Amino acid sequence: MALTGLGTVSFGGYALAEPLRVGVTRYTVSPPDWPAGLPLRIAILTDLHICEPWLGIERLEALVARTNALSPDAVLMLGDYVCGGTLAMWSRPVKHADWARVLGGLKAPLGVHAVLGNHDWWEDLEAQQRRGGPVMAGIALENAGIPVYQNNAVRLEKDGLPFWLAGLGDQWAFGSGRRHGQETSGIDDLTGTLAQVTDDAPLILMVHEPDIFTEVPERVALTVAGHTHGGQVAIGGYAPVVPSRYGQRYLRGHIIEDGRNLVVSAGLGCSSLPIRFGAPPEIVMITVESGQAYV
Repeated sequence: MALTGLGTVSFGGYALAEPLRVGVTRYTVSPPDWPAGLPLRIAILTDLHICEPWLGIERLEALVARTNALSPDAVLMLGDYVCGGTLAMWSRPVKHADWARVLGGLKAPLGVHAVLGNHDWWEDLEAQQRRGGPVMAGIALENAGIPVYQNNAVRLEKDGLPFWLAGLGDQWAFGSGRRHGQETSGIDDLTGTLAQVTDDAPLILMVHEPDIFTEVPERVALTVAGHTHGGQVAIGGYAPVVPSRYGQRYLRGHIIEDGRNLVVSAGLGCSSLPIRFGAPPEIVMITVESGQAYV
């Protein structure tokens, strides 16, 4: 009984401490037909769930400084900036203008780009009632100079070589309070988003929930997602609860299916409870490059 009690205390202590230990996870992705001479270094920040005392302004400032020190070509933020679920019972909210101002300090030559997540939609009761935006979190980001993508795409260039960046509207925008696995409705339009890509330059797609990946065509060189928190609690790589209809399939990491590339970040914050175990917070750095020798 003593050993069991000690183990329980140790587990609980580590689970409370792990959310404070942020690492940098690196992936190198070589999509088919990615142009030689167009290496991109992309920083992924997602699922911050900003609130005091778990991930407040001071920690957020440290995350911004650490991300900037990685010198990415672009920073992609994938949603859920606000406190989520029952975690609100254990925390204090941070004003949208305050956290957005800090995120406005992110720097990258090709810009900082964002999509919204389900909790950003769910917290805005007026947006839920009218079943449409704008959403408070999105307004705050745009006021801080960060563009928010909702089913749209832009054409960017690095060293004279073009690529497309697209952002999908949230797939779980409506249906706050539904349990995982139940049907929710979204504001996503994958077909309409991809229709805006007017040439054969490579395309990177930002999404919040990874479930859409089953519908993403080969035309998309890389899809980046968050939402799962890596399960938030995972034992031996297995997470008992994953907010995805596909369970462990898109839990976290670099996933290749039929030659298509997906990277899912475990994110940075917590939802429901301020604990993590076996799924530490992470800034994800992705190097996208050709599998061929540069010319």
